[in-house]
Formats: sequence, C-alpha cells, structure tokens
Amino acid sequence: MKPSAEPRTPTPVKIIIAGGFGVGKTTAVASISETTPLRTEAAITTASEDVDRTAHVPDKTTTTVALDFGCITVDDDIKLYLFGTPGQDRFGFMWRDLVLGALGALVIVDTRRMDDCYPAVDYFEKTGLPFVVAVNLFEGRLSHAVEDIRWALAIGDHVPLVTFDARVKVSVRDALLTVLRTTLERVTAR
Repeated sequence: MKPSAEPRTPTPVKIIIAGGFGVGKTTAVASISETTPLRTEAAITTASEDVDRTAHVPDKTTTTVALDFGCITVDDDIKLYLFGTPGQDRFGFMWRDLVLGALGALVIVDTRRMDDCYPAVDYFEKTGLPFVVAVNLFEGRLSHAVEDIRWALAIGDHVPLVTFDARVKVSVRDALLTVLRTTLERVTAR
C-alpha cells in the first residue's frame, strides 16, 4: 500500500486593499473572501461627517477604524490574505504596520472624489511596493476615460490601471490577479 501524499499548504500571500474613505475597500474584501471577513466598522457620527466628507457617499453609515481582513484561495499554490486599510487620514499611522510583509497592493479609486485618491497612490509610490490602481465602477459605469484617470493621478504606464466593481466577486478576483501578475513581473525583473 502506497502512503498517501500529504495535502500541500498554499503559500500565504499578503495583499493590501487601500484607498480613500468610502471607495469600496470593505465591500471588495467582503465580496471575495471565502471566510466571513473581519471588519472593524464604527458608526459615522455627526461629529465626523465634516471630517470624513460624506457628501458624495450619503448612504454610508459606517467607516473602517482599523482594518478589514479576508482571505481567498487562488489555487493549490497560493492563498491571498487581504488587509483593507482605513481610508481616513487620521488612521494613516496604521498603514505602515498593515503593509509590513505585503507583496502588493490594490489601490481603489473613486473618480467622483479624485482628491481623496492621491494619498494612497503617493504612499505606494514612495514605499516601492508593487500596486495596481483599480477604478471602482460606482453605478456600473466609468465616468472618465482610463487615460484621463491615469493622467489625473500622475501614474506612469508601469502601474496597471484597471476598472472593476467592488461588489462583484469575479471583478475583484480579476483585479487581485492583476496585483499578483504585477508583483511577479517585478520580482522576476530583478
């Protein structure tokens, strides 16, 4: 009788899901995670409404105050561990710790609020961590041409820019696979 092979454990890969307030980070993690995602949501209070600038997201009633966490098995070899960052500037001090050990990042952009996108893009450009910019298709449509978004964010052609819908599992999967490909290309180019 031949001994059975032990099941392989997939390699853990840490990916950061980042972006400004209300861009869809929590939604993206929740839509793809194969486990119930960990969320650290708190109610938006009237005191924080002006600070968090909720005008463009009036239906938003909660906000991430630490992180979101979920995971997804890509195949027998890779399991992604997703860490969603808080989007408000006042929680920016957490990003350094959340990013430790990450192999790449998905930076989610809401084109209705471009000013809120710059800090996340700048952060990952400075850290040198491979990242992909993902324009969330709110209401299912793209309101600006992709090249205009690239120009507005001042990102070079070496940074992939994709569109996706944070509510749709397959769409989030495709964006995360782009992060993996980008990271692999960066590693093999060295």
